[in-house]
Amino acid sequence: MSYLSGFAEVGLHDRPHVGGKGGSLGELLRAGIAVPPGFVVRTAAFEHFLASVEAEWPVRSRVASLRPEDLAAIKSCCDAVRSRLEEAPLPRELEQQVAAAHAQLSGPQGRPLAVRSSATTEDAIDASFAGLQDTYLWVQGLSQTLRRVRSCWASLYSVESVSYRRKRGLLEPGVAMAVVVQAMVDARTAGVMFTRSPTTGDRSVITVEGAWGLGSAVVGGEVTPDRWVLGKITGDIVAREISDKAIRHAPAAAGGIETVAVTEDLRRAPSLSDEELQSLRAIARKVERHYGCPQDIEWAVDRTSGEVLLLQSRPETVWSAKESAPVASAASNPIMHVMSIFGGRR
Repeated sequence: MSYLSGFAEVGLHDRPHVGGKGGSLGELLRAGIAVPPGFVVRTAAFEHFLASVEAEWPVRSRVASLRPEDLAAIKSCCDAVRSRLEEAPLPRELEQQVAAAHAQLSGPQGRPLAVRSSATTEDAIDASFAGLQDTYLWVQGLSQTLRRVRSCWASLYSVESVSYRRKRGLLEPGVAMAVVVQAMVDARTAGVMFTRSPTTGDRSVITVEGAWGLGSAVVGGEVTPDRWVLGKITGDIVAREISDKAIRHAPAAAGGIETVAVTEDLRRAPSLSDEELQSLRAIARKVERHYGCPQDIEWAVDRTSGEVLLLQSRPETVWSAKESAPVASAASNPIMHVMSIFGGRR
């Protein structure tokens, strides 16, 4: 069977098989939005790999038996599970398929790749799993890619991820991990944008945050990004905050990323032009129309071409959750709501 899918082959309806990131990248392509090329290692690959591990050492039953309040037991279990998964060999057929797709994607020049976790339970409107699993940037060579695929699978059993699942009562057999493998963007500038204000919930604006270099510095909170607020329809820039950006994330020579100092002439310079802001605004509107709800979007501007590429789009959860919250608490006897209304009219 095929354990891999190209982005063009999948969409949001495939989330159970390709996870939140994988489905989103395919959906963005369907909407005519530019994303870095790549493929998804489907959840069937994870299930096959996990079954080979569980033939000798159970994983899911161990996790399912954990009590959410017992953090010591959760940590001990997670350490053992992650070690097992990171050291276990891949089934031969799966390794061969990843190797063939890797060769095509990285090309003769050995293009560096991003290897990103894509859990089936992440990026849903009612359960934001984003940020609880691992992402690896500037991965070089097949052996590193195969190792990072296993690391992504293992990150499904991080203390944070398992604690989250145990508290929410998610069933372990329903939790699986896909992995996105895509071409790395050598970003001049990168960041996030929201198709509603993250501070007020205003849906008439788009908020853009960006900084020099790879977006991991912004997402990880290591740099205070520049921030703009634009009218969604008019394009007017109604707020402009240019920060002192002392550091940026850049590719490391041996693979991975490193933190480097930003040159003095760029530290207080805006990381996006007004024209680029308008391009991002147009893309954000297109994405929101396609999904039909406010979005939280990761983007990057390619250093060489200047092209804007989207790395992810997920439903905005903070204000959406507030709007979906019930306006009254549940009562044991529904008639009490009626009685309270009439009682308030006396």
